[in-house]
Amino acid sequence: MSIASKEDLLNKQKEAQEKIDSYTCRILVCSGTGCVASGSQKIYDEMVKLCEGLDNVEVSMQKDVPHIGTVKTGCQGLCELGPLVRIEPQHLQYVHVQVDDCKEIVEKTVLKGESIERLFYKHEEKPCEHPEDIPFLNQQTRIVLEHCGNIDAESIDEYIAAGGFQAVVKAFFEMTPEEVIDEITKSGIRGRGGAGFPMGKKWSQVARIESDVKYVVCNGDEGDPGAFMDGSVMEGDPYKLMEGMIIAAYAVGAHDGYIYVRAEYPLSVARLKLAIAQAEEYGLLGDNILGSGVNFHLHINRGAGAFVCGEGSALTASIEGKRGMPRVKPPRTVEKGLWEKPTVLNNVETYANVARIILDGSDWYRSIGTEGSSGTKTFSLTGAIENTGLIEVPMGTTLRQIIYDIGGGIKKGAAFKAVQIGGPSGGCLVEKHLDEPLDFDSVKKFNAIIGSGGLVVMDENTCMVDVAKFFMGFTQRESCGKCGPCRIGTKRMLELLEKITGGKGEMKDLDKLEETAKFIQSRSLCGLGKSAPLPVISTLQNFRDEYEEHIVEGKCRAHVCEVMKVYTIDPEKCKGCTKCARNCPVSAITGEKKEPHIIDQIKCIKCGTCMENCVFDAISVS
Repeated sequence: MSIASKEDLLNKQKEAQEKIDSYTCRILVCSGTGCVASGSQKIYDEMVKLCEGLDNVEVSMQKDVPHIGTVKTGCQGLCELGPLVRIEPQHLQYVHVQVDDCKEIVEKTVLKGESIERLFYKHEEKPCEHPEDIPFLNQQTRIVLEHCGNIDAESIDEYIAAGGFQAVVKAFFEMTPEEVIDEITKSGIRGRGGAGFPMGKKWSQVARIESDVKYVVCNGDEGDPGAFMDGSVMEGDPYKLMEGMIIAAYAVGAHDGYIYVRAEYPLSVARLKLAIAQAEEYGLLGDNILGSGVNFHLHINRGAGAFVCGEGSALTASIEGKRGMPRVKPPRTVEKGLWEKPTVLNNVETYANVARIILDGSDWYRSIGTEGSSGTKTFSLTGAIENTGLIEVPMGTTLRQIIYDIGGGIKKGAAFKAVQIGGPSGGCLVEKHLDEPLDFDSVKKFNAIIGSGGLVVMDENTCMVDVAKFFMGFTQRESCGKCGPCRIGTKRMLELLEKITGGKGEMKDLDKLEETAKFIQSRSLCGLGKSAPLPVISTLQNFRDEYEEHIVEGKCRAHVCEVMKVYTIDPEKCKGCTKCARNCPVSAITGEKKEPHIIDQIKCIKCGTCMENCVFDAISVS
């Protein structure tokens, strides 16, 4: 079926909504990567099987035969509590659902309308029946993620039923390209990929350049450790991304678009391919979209997982089949991007905001967020926090609100220590920053960046020197090697950090770290190189005492750095069972049977096997 006009789209919207309304019950199984990894596909298959089994003679003879729909949704947000299942129209949210629970859900909830209390999330021992009862969800403002978890992620009809492509209609038939760009500009939206460059300014630069060919490109590479925001949008609502790119193409005069997705996102790639095929079948992609005369074709390009390909010029080089390496600027991507043609390049989250801005207006969008950072921001909340998952909050929300009100606080009641924001190109924020607003400009004052939106929460059991080493190791491995400051500088910084965590550090090494960091920041070719030292700079600034402890005292207070661990046996607790001695791989433990044992610190290789095998809790590490 082809949707050849805006009237056809309205008819399709009505038809799709009527189909959804015809179900007496809908089972929404979270099929984002997190829940799939914990077994949601098996739950989906079981639900389909059970519901098909209802279509038997006994049920068919009933007056009101249930009409049940089982669908795969995108991420429902509560990744820590998966697999997740939502039941409509009762609007129930079940967590930690197992295959064995499916029969009970169908028999009690689907057929009888009864809820199953044991499958509810409990907040302060109180069952939360509905998504809006759960603190993790009810304190969010969802624009980008509004459909994720609520519609079938593999059905363009459900997106249309939810108002999908109405922004395209408004842009094509009620606005000129100049008016579209003006509305985007007035909204104040800045790119969500990390740099925070004004989206409207970028579009206007491409629009005013005279060229026979222009491109619209989406950065779906998302290489930061612990980040899964863009992947969740591509998996859960690929149509919203697509709609934003169609409007961008209309605004700047492009006829072709590319979505660059890392190959490690197979589910994103699969759902994008399906979404594009469905849109092409309906005529919502291709030539003469909705009879408007606008032509736009969309393609997918899979990256090989190089972190540097998140940088614009490296990304376009990769699409062209070249090695993904940044180039000297100017000229910039807006002037000479893909195949040296003017190119609009934004990330997934940025495009996913476009439809709502066009439909609801720039004033509405500016009413959310802060003066210099309007709208919302998605974050992946991970680490030592009670509730990990995907969130979307207004720009300017504080860390305290995110970690404690939404995330439920630090795991096991441990003390908060820091949060790594912005991935390997970002920095650490600490307790004194908990009440600072999170927006593009505020965090820069603390040697950090919002970045793409990864938040890794760390507790008191985290060694900040080890954290700096981890992120520097990642950056060093991912350096493309084109420029010396990044290629050599990150290697030297990593060597210094390894020296310090290896118990061989000197105080002068801290000065070398700072000097090298400044050199890399000022001399690197691309933004990724310039921001590479930020984790080290911010940890040195906030946790210099830990660096000094490693060097001066040979001590790691978090007991993470192996060579600094000291295992000791408490003679009061040791029963002389010899289990630790028998399992020590280097025979560093001696003692008579039924007598307290001792550890030879010279022989000890700090493996921790003795502690793992002691049943009397007699061995401690300091």
